[in-house]
Amino acid sequence: MKAFLISGQLVDIPNRCIYPAEIKVDLGKIVSIRKIKRIGDMPYILPGFIDAHVHVESSMLVPSEFARLAVVHGTVATLSDPHEIANVCGLEGVEYMIENGRQVPFKFYFGAPSCVPATPFETAGGEITAADINKLLERKEIVYLAEMMNWPGTINKDPLVMEKLDLAKKYGKPVDGHAPGLKGEMAAKYASAGITTDHECFTKEEALDKIKLGMKIAIREGSAAKNFEVLIDLIDDYPEMIMFCSDDKHPDSLAIGHINELAARAIAKGKNLYDVLQAACINPILHYSLQVGRLRLGDPADFTMVQDLKDFKVQKTYIDGKLVAENGKTLIPRVENKVINNFQTSLKSELDFSLDPQGDKVRVIEALDGQLITPEIEGEVRVLEGKAVSNPEADILKITVVNRYADAPPAVAFIKNIGLKEGAIASSVGHDSHNIIAVGVDDSSICRAVNLLIEAKGGISAVRNGEEKILPLPVGGIMSTEDGYQIAAAYTAIDRMAKEMGSKLQSPFMTLSFMALLVIPDLKLSDKGLFDGQKFEFVDLFLDPKPSRTG
Repeated sequence: MKAFLISGQLVDIPNRCIYPAEIKVDLGKIVSIRKIKRIGDMPYILPGFIDAHVHVESSMLVPSEFARLAVVHGTVATLSDPHEIANVCGLEGVEYMIENGRQVPFKFYFGAPSCVPATPFETAGGEITAADINKLLERKEIVYLAEMMNWPGTINKDPLVMEKLDLAKKYGKPVDGHAPGLKGEMAAKYASAGITTDHECFTKEEALDKIKLGMKIAIREGSAAKNFEVLIDLIDDYPEMIMFCSDDKHPDSLAIGHINELAARAIAKGKNLYDVLQAACINPILHYSLQVGRLRLGDPADFTMVQDLKDFKVQKTYIDGKLVAENGKTLIPRVENKVINNFQTSLKSELDFSLDPQGDKVRVIEALDGQLITPEIEGEVRVLEGKAVSNPEADILKITVVNRYADAPPAVAFIKNIGLKEGAIASSVGHDSHNIIAVGVDDSSICRAVNLLIEAKGGISAVRNGEEKILPLPVGGIMSTEDGYQIAAAYTAIDRMAKEMGSKLQSPFMTLSFMALLVIPDLKLSDKGLFDGQKFEFVDLFLDPKPSRTG
């Protein structure tokens, strides 16, 4: 790689100043920084953006394709928890992510998944044992113990949880948290176990509680969970404790923007430029000890050039001195991607989704747009021809979770706020175990949407009145090997179809993917049944044993 010079207005975040500079790059590193006179309208040079917590798998792209889209927005590195593919394929899935990411010039830093399977109340395809975590933490590509979702086990000092936390301490690597709503004494116990971050805060008070306990807060703005507006004011008083993350970002959103969007929104709210860039570019490096450049002499040449410091429209992105994006175009070439998967279930029939009424009222999952929490509400049972069925008029629809790893009866319940007026949608992206989740207005549509995914061994689907769309996801049933921009376009088309079918959600498929995430309260559905995330136990679907009415 030849040495080269770059000129622009250098944004010096630690010293809080901006000055015209010429940067010399040689062998992938910054070898000189020289102040110069400003010449015309110079672009701004700043450190690359970093996503402080993301599941690459949720982009439906393998890492090499994720990188091709992310660099266009100035992203140079991610802290990536590969527990989605680990829940499907175990340790082989983690190895897949590392090896695939190595093929491209992008800085993927992975965590060792701490909770695979996430709970014993669902069927997963893989397991990451404490012995596996020990092997992973030995590796330089694994820089942290990924989100400890088992906060009850952490607080109560469960021996297996403590063993995993002790391994992180042994290797001197930080532990990510995952404790939505935890405050006060319980939050203090959680933090004291060595938990250093949380990305699940949904109130300012909760986040402030955790900051005062020494935990850094990753402000999340993904395709489904959106906490930016509630939490961003924390940056005014605690800029050194804030990071930005997407957590889960679908391909259509990633094609439009990434962490640069959060920086722009923060500036639009009047936040201090250097505080914002500290959170977006520097704090993850310091917290996780990343080998990512900070625009200093001797650093890796990881930086982005932007048109202004308001919208952060990216002109160029460099990683280790290599130009990887320019003027909205990725310069990372596509690579060949192999396929791994774990999909064992057989085709289903309509009868598999029929439900005998056992009372007049049912527990209903209430989906909230932009949130992962799902309150439990009460709903009236609609019975037709002796079966409990969806009620589109009341927006209470049947939801099912189908075990993809073995033949077993589907779990069936009801959900509000999906909004479909016809047909059904289904997905094998179902956090965390990635069983098939479907919602629909009738059993026939639900069955067809599910079977499309079984035939393809994974993907997302939508059906209505004979029309069918499917986006196949052959890698673990959750990722595609195809061009990221083509997948973004295909996703946009099937997302549009779901909305034409009546859904008012910003991201119907992303919302659907979280309806089996048992570690987020209140009410969720696993392949084994309806689950109370507060009590951490299964509950009955029907609230009373009265004879049901027919109508």
